[in-house]
Amino acid sequence: MTPLLRSSASRSWRPQSLSSICASRLVRARFLATTSATHETKPYYVTTPIFYVNAAPHAGHLYTMVLADVLKRWQVLKGRKAVLLTGTDEHGMKIQQASAKAGSDPKPFCDKGADIFKNLAARAELSNDHFIRTTDPDHKEAVEYAWHLLNERGYIYQSKHEGWYSVSDETFYPESQVHLVLDPPTGRKVMASIETGKEVEWTSEINYHFRLSAFRDKLLAYYAENPEWITPQAKMKEIVSAVSAGLEDLSISRPSSRLTWGIRVPTDPTQTIYVWLDALINYATAAGYPWAPGSEHTGGWPADVQIIGKDILRFHCIYWPAFLMALDLPLPKRFLTHAHWTLGKQKMAKSTGNVVNPFFALDRFGTDTMRYYMIHDGGIDNDADYDNIHIIERYKKGLQGGIGNLTARITRGKGWNVRRAIERFSGDYKSASPFGQGHAREAAIAEFEQLLVEFPQAVNSRMEALRPNLALKGLMDNIYAANAFLQSQAPWDIAAGLKKGELVPNASSKEDAELQMDYIIFLSTEILRLAGIMLQPVMPAKAKQLLDMLGVADDRRGFADAQLGVDKDYGVSRVPQGKGQAGVLFAPLMSDS
Repeated sequence: MTPLLRSSASRSWRPQSLSSICASRLVRARFLATTSATHETKPYYVTTPIFYVNAAPHAGHLYTMVLADVLKRWQVLKGRKAVLLTGTDEHGMKIQQASAKAGSDPKPFCDKGADIFKNLAARAELSNDHFIRTTDPDHKEAVEYAWHLLNERGYIYQSKHEGWYSVSDETFYPESQVHLVLDPPTGRKVMASIETGKEVEWTSEINYHFRLSAFRDKLLAYYAENPEWITPQAKMKEIVSAVSAGLEDLSISRPSSRLTWGIRVPTDPTQTIYVWLDALINYATAAGYPWAPGSEHTGGWPADVQIIGKDILRFHCIYWPAFLMALDLPLPKRFLTHAHWTLGKQKMAKSTGNVVNPFFALDRFGTDTMRYYMIHDGGIDNDADYDNIHIIERYKKGLQGGIGNLTARITRGKGWNVRRAIERFSGDYKSASPFGQGHAREAAIAEFEQLLVEFPQAVNSRMEALRPNLALKGLMDNIYAANAFLQSQAPWDIAAGLKKGELVPNASSKEDAELQMDYIIFLSTEILRLAGIMLQPVMPAKAKQLLDMLGVADDRRGFADAQLGVDKDYGVSRVPQGKGQAGVLFAPLMSDS
């Protein structure tokens, strides 16, 4: 690599400048390092992108939040300390223009927008540990600190920059990535980004640049060493292809005469730091950057998984790792890039009004139902089309007809006692099974036992592969299989025979018949218990209700407890079951439209 030249601004800067700018933050970091357990195991760190506050959130934002929350909660379920970050991106030309249009100063405009996203996180029952705002003082200090380091190391220089700039995308595009289009609302012919369709304007200005081109080979080497760094694989290939084609240096400031709303370049107040450099640092800021010695991992850095939409792939998987390499910071361990939600097969967009209000959806269908739908139908590889009819179908088939139906059949069934079945067979269930070799039901019972044994690890492997949609679908397939199993084994027939004093087919005695009935109930209840434990990250409230209905103790709801036969102490409901719709896990919807 060619030695990097240092700019005049870099040569004039001295280390004491850094100390004075970040002294308060470093003192705070050292205090935290000495007053907390700095040598604890690094928490599992999950992030969402930070969301622009220039318009209200839509269902796509809800999806990103829930996706990250489920992955965080899964780690907590497995007994690991985990941290979730979400927040708002509040600087840049887009915000400056939106606040002016609203007749507001930028800060109160951002305050209002941030509150809406905070409310959405709360309404969706996000377990986020941090809500960062790029207007936070700690974040400003972290960005200034990073700028000084990049400058001192020679990665920043000043020069004239010309190109097509999109205010909406907050980025420059080369000539090859723009084209002339007709703007339908106005009838004007405008230049627009081929990638996003957003209007661009020709801009020529003096600003600071980051030597992104110097990181081409280093990035490619990292991608090669970490082929699963981005999920799905197709997005990994896109990034490798883009970087292989060559990288241009990146403009990382705008004249403050044009962009007043943002963090000023610490060595040159006539320039404002590029919003994406500012924004990307937030993930490190929330983890305590800049860190005091010995506390580098206390806040969770490096991130274990960063969740992003496919439209911000380039910023996160090219620019961000290059910035981190330049700062000598470890890179995030993985990225999960999800596809978009569409409405009427068209991308949801604030600019066109083609959006779903997530607050309305949560109010109408309930938080857990929406979380279930988002994860079950949300796209990772391909876009998903949002439709109320789909939500109703998922509710009726999966929640009401699947989990709810199985729960009601077990807990409200006549002629058996769930607690008795659990006492009889939990523990060494295999040796106590009444369905020995040669029994007419042996094959069906053995197949269902095997399903239960493999169930938890099958779900876990998909979660660890960052495929919560597949994990949930696999879980639901097992619920459907459990309903089919229960129907075929018909324990109610055995119960009816016992009540009448009749000898049940394939049973040698009344006692043998009761054992057979209880074993069927044991297996069917166990799949509900396992499902209830593993559904907690997706549907916290409904999973809790299910486990309460089964009588599972609060300290027996971790992933370690999700094994066939390990819990001997449940089986008596901790909540009133009621009659009719009272105590039903998933009641019928009030409206099907």
